[in-house]
Amino acid sequence: MSKRELLLEIGTEEIPAHAMPNILSQLKTLAENAFKESRIGVGEVKTLGTPRRLALLIKDVEEQQADISEEKRGPSAKIAFDAEGKPSKAAIGFARGQKVDPADLVTKDGYVYAIVHEKGHAVDELLKSILPKIICDLNFPNNMRWGELDFKFIRPLRWIVALFGDEIVPFEVAKVQSGRKSRGHRFLGDGEFEIAKAADYVADCEKEFVIVDQEQRRSMIIAEIEAVAKECGGKAEITDDLLEEVLYLVEYPTALAGKFDTEYLKLPAEAVITPMRDHQRYFPVKTFEGELMPLFITIRNGGREYLDIVQHGNERVLKARLEDAQFFFNEDRKKSLEQHRDKLKTVVFQEGLGSIYEKTERLEKLAEVIADSLKVDSKDKEHAIRAAQLSKADLVTGMVTEFTELQGVMGREYAKLDGEDSAVFMAIDEHYMPRFAGDSQPKTTAGRIVSLADKIDNIVATFSRGLVPTGSQDPFALRRQALGIVNTIIEAKWSLSLSKIVDVAMDLLKITDEVGRFMRLRIKNVLSDSARYDVIDAVIDDVDDIYSVTLKAAALADFVKTADSTKTIQSFVRVSNLANKAYSTDIKANLLTVDAEVALYKAFEAIKVVAEELINKCDYVGTLEALPKLSTPIDSFFDSVMVMDDDLKIRSNRLALLKSIDNLLSQVATFGKIVL
Repeated sequence: MSKRELLLEIGTEEIPAHAMPNILSQLKTLAENAFKESRIGVGEVKTLGTPRRLALLIKDVEEQQADISEEKRGPSAKIAFDAEGKPSKAAIGFARGQKVDPADLVTKDGYVYAIVHEKGHAVDELLKSILPKIICDLNFPNNMRWGELDFKFIRPLRWIVALFGDEIVPFEVAKVQSGRKSRGHRFLGDGEFEIAKAADYVADCEKEFVIVDQEQRRSMIIAEIEAVAKECGGKAEITDDLLEEVLYLVEYPTALAGKFDTEYLKLPAEAVITPMRDHQRYFPVKTFEGELMPLFITIRNGGREYLDIVQHGNERVLKARLEDAQFFFNEDRKKSLEQHRDKLKTVVFQEGLGSIYEKTERLEKLAEVIADSLKVDSKDKEHAIRAAQLSKADLVTGMVTEFTELQGVMGREYAKLDGEDSAVFMAIDEHYMPRFAGDSQPKTTAGRIVSLADKIDNIVATFSRGLVPTGSQDPFALRRQALGIVNTIIEAKWSLSLSKIVDVAMDLLKITDEVGRFMRLRIKNVLSDSARYDVIDAVIDDVDDIYSVTLKAAALADFVKTADSTKTIQSFVRVSNLANKAYSTDIKANLLTVDAEVALYKAFEAIKVVAEELINKCDYVGTLEALPKLSTPIDSFFDSVMVMDDDLKIRSNRLALLKSIDNLLSQVATFGKIVL
C-alpha cells in the first residue's frame, strides 16, 4: 500500500511561550487518536512549533483506510427463524438494517449475527474532516475571539498549510482556507512562501529564516550561548526553565553578549541575576570559578545585522532594572533585618489568622518543639529559633517587594550582612525549600526544622479555615508543602511525632485528624515509587512518624519477596482475625494448659524482647527476621487448641495471648492487607 507524508501547519499571532509545550503535546495526542480511530496507518508523528506556528508532520500515512469486518448481533435464534428454519420478519428486518442478505446471517451462542464488511475510503478524502477537527479540538487555558467569529483559539489564526504529499487537503477553519502558502520570519523572510510537498517543510522554512523544529532550535540556542560565553572568557548559566521559555520566543535564534557596570556586582549575586534572568530573560555569565561577571547573553529573534544596536538597547533596559535593585538594596540596608521584622505586624497572613509577625512567633515555638523532639544540639536549636524569628522579615523589604522571587534569598543576604550565624542565615533561605517540584531539600539542621515548622503551620492554619484541597483545587499549594515535609523528614532520617507538632500548631483535634488524613495521602504518593500498593496500605495506618513508615515499607517490601513470607503472613492473619475479639492483653500463665499454647506463649515472650528492642531502633529488617519464628508455634496453636473454649476464663486468656501477639505485629504492619 502506497504511503505519503502529511503536513498540517497552523499559522497564528505570537503564542505565549509558556503555553507551547502543552499545546504541542495535545496536538500530537489528538492526531494519534484521530488516525487510530479512523483506521489509518501512520509512521512517526512529530509536532513542531515556533511562536507563530503549530505544525504536525506525519510520515508514512497510508493512502487507503483499512477495511473492516464486524459482527453485529441481532435477535435470538428462536425469534429469527420459524419452525421450518426460514428467516422470520425479525431476521429479515435486522438483515436489511445491516445491508446483508438474510441468507448470510450466522447463528452463534443462541443469536444471529450479521458479518458487516466495510471497505476503507481514500485517505485524502477523510483528511478533509480529520484535520479541521484536530484544530478545533485543541484546548487552551485562555482563548481569544476575533472579528465576528464565534471560533475560539489561543491566538487569531492567520494561515493554514495542509499537504498530503504534494497535494493540498482543502478545508476551512475560522474563514481561513487551507493551502500550501506559509509565512517566513517577520523581518528576515520574504513574507509568504509556498511549500511544494510535506517532506520539504523543515528545509523550506529554514530558507525563510524559520527554524521550525524546536529541538534543532534548542541545540542552536545552547551552542550560540556557549560560543559567545567562551569568547567572553566565561561560562553561561543555562537553566532549563529559561531555556524552554526563550525557545518559544524566537524563530531564528542569534546570541549576543551585553555588559553592565561592575558597580552592580557589589549587590548580592541573586539581586543581579533575578532581574536579568526572570525579568529580562537574559542568561548570566560566570567565571569558571563560579563568580558572576558583568556580562549577560540574550537571544535575538533574527540574524547578526545591527547586533551592536540590539546590544545597546538590552544594556539600557538591564541598567534601569539594576539601578532599581541597587536603590532598594541601599534603602533596605538602612535597617537591620530584625528592625524590618516589626513591619510584619501590618501584613495579614490569612483572613482571621492574624499577621505575618504573629506567624513568626508561632514558628519560633514550633521550631523549639521540633528541636526538642529531635533532641538536636543546643546550638542547632538556638539557630533554628533565631532563623524562625527572622524568617519572614525580608517580605517587607524593598527588594522583595519589587522582586518577589527573592524572598528568603534576601533574608539570607541581609542576615549575613547583619553578622548572624551562618546556620541562621542559611536556614532563612532554606526554610522555603523545596520551592517547586524537583527543587533541593534544606541541608542544614536549622533549615530543616524551620522548613517543617513553616509548612506545618501553613497546612494547619489553612485547614482551620476549612480550605482543604479538593480535586484539582489547591490554591495554597498545600500538597506541595506536605510532600516537602515528607521528603525533608525522609532525607534527614528523622523519627518525629507529627501529631505532637500539629497539636502545638493548633490545639484542635478535629483539625489534627484532617491533617493526618491529608499527610497520609502525600506519604502514599512518595512511597508508591518504590513499594507495592498493598505493602503501603499495610504500613500506612499510623503516619505519626513519617521516617519510620518509610523504613517499614522498605523492610516489608523485601520481606514479601522471601520464600516463606506467604506462610508467615497467613499465620499472622489468623492471629489478627481472632485478636479483635479480645477484651484485654492480661495473660495468666497458670491458665495455659495445652502444650501448644504454652509453647506459643514462651516463644512470644522470647521474641517480644528482641522485637521491641529492634522496633525501638527502627530496625524493621531485623524485626521481620525475628517475627517469622512465631509462625510455626502459631500454626501448632491453632491446630491443637480450641480458642473459643466453653470456659470463659480459658477463652479470655487465649484471646489475650493472641491480642498481645497481634499488638506486637501491628507495630510493624497490618499483615492482613498484604495480597498473597
